Amino acid sequence: MESALLIHRLHFAFTATFHYLFPQLTMGLALLIVVLKTIGLRRNDPFYNQAARFWGKIFGINFVLGVVTGIPMEFQFGTNWSVFSRFAGGVIGQTLAMEGMFAFFLESAFLGLFLYGEKKLSPKAHWLSAVAVFVGSWLSGYFIIATDAFMQYPVGYYKAADGSLQLASFWTFVLNRWALWQYAHNMSGAAITGSFIMVAVGAFYLLWGKWTEYGRIFVKVGVVTGCVFSVLQLFPTGDRQGQMITDHQPVTLAAMEGLFKGQSAAPLLIVGQPNEVQGKIDNPLQVPGMLSMLTYRRWSAHVRGLDAFPKQDWPGNIPLLYYSYHIMVGLGTLFIAEMVVALFLLWRGKIFSSRWMLWILMLSAPFPYIANTAGWMTAELGRQPWLVYGLMRTEDGFSKSVSAGNAMFTLLGFMGMYMVLGILGLFLIRRQIEEGPPEVDLSLKNLATTEAH
Repeated sequence: MESALLIHRLHFAFTATFHYLFPQLTMGLALLIVVLKTIGLRRNDPFYNQAARFWGKIFGINFVLGVVTGIPMEFQFGTNWSVFSRFAGGVIGQTLAMEGMFAFFLESAFLGLFLYGEKKLSPKAHWLSAVAVFVGSWLSGYFIIATDAFMQYPVGYYKAADGSLQLASFWTFVLNRWALWQYAHNMSGAAITGSFIMVAVGAFYLLWGKWTEYGRIFVKVGVVTGCVFSVLQLFPTGDRQGQMITDHQPVTLAAMEGLFKGQSAAPLLIVGQPNEVQGKIDNPLQVPGMLSMLTYRRWSAHVRGLDAFPKQDWPGNIPLLYYSYHIMVGLGTLFIAEMVVALFLLWRGKIFSSRWMLWILMLSAPFPYIANTAGWMTAELGRQPWLVYGLMRTEDGFSKSVSAGNAMFTLLGFMGMYMVLGILGLFLIRRQIEEGPPEVDLSLKNLATTEAH
């Protein structure tokens, strides 16, 4: 039974992790496309309009792959986690249905108008279609976050006579305060992914010496947006999300920080290796008192360690949780440093000629994906051993009738299919980048500039 639980968990972890490679980029690009369209509309600049069209095509590729990889996750609730679905479906079914029926169709319908209706629509109507895609994309993200937030911090429910959870207050459930901060933190992460990808493509074009006008636009818009959201990722969204964990999941906080024994003036670990057997951190590099200050706003505050909680309530894989959290925080710190330097060079007018910076920006493209994945691993590993925090344990929620062998068979099948989809996606995006944005007639650009003046 334990092996079956492990396979079911690995199955969902794989499909969810692979799926989220695509929505984080589409949600980030949705915002950036609106920015490009807005600037293009206000300035009557054909370069910005064509830039928005170029990224709309990449958005469309990611959107299709996100849909294909996301649909099986809905079925997994019934096939692999049927006990959990019966227990919590009366609550989380609301947001999952709303994500599919409202947000997804809003996003997909207006994406079609944005990609194929430009010649039929006025410039303002086409801009509105981009805004609608953005709203649908980010609304879809909220409904998914609200679902996960209920599993982290369940509110707005009551227990029915059969033991299942049913919806008591729709607005309490949807406006869960955990969801609000988790959503802000998650969407800033998606915006960082979109910004870094846009900057990387722009840097590539500038280093290549082709489509340099577009390269300048991509770097300029991406650096400004990336800097803003990299800071927001740390404060206030990351800080408030940390406060929620401190208040409602203190055992998770202790595991994330590798704090095996509670102490006053608790240090913040920068580097170290968790030694679960001996209950300590090996080779620690730490800042004295900083964890107490960050969590309770007092240098001398007492922070509870893992020793304050029953061992059966500890997260199941403390080293993986610890490393996931520190990878997320470490990369987030590097993002701020990189974007601040890039913004400074942009302000000084030197970024387009600073080849060393362009190389850094181009090679940084994969790191937001790693940071976002590590962030989600931190959230989900930290919730363990609970499926719904404090109400249902993970070991009680999977489908007992689906054997480990059956689950492994489908997991291997999904790995094979998703590998093909991943290769296809990379091929299509690479081809789109190599084809580049459409050329703009410079006479139209000059005409537009003259009319603007």
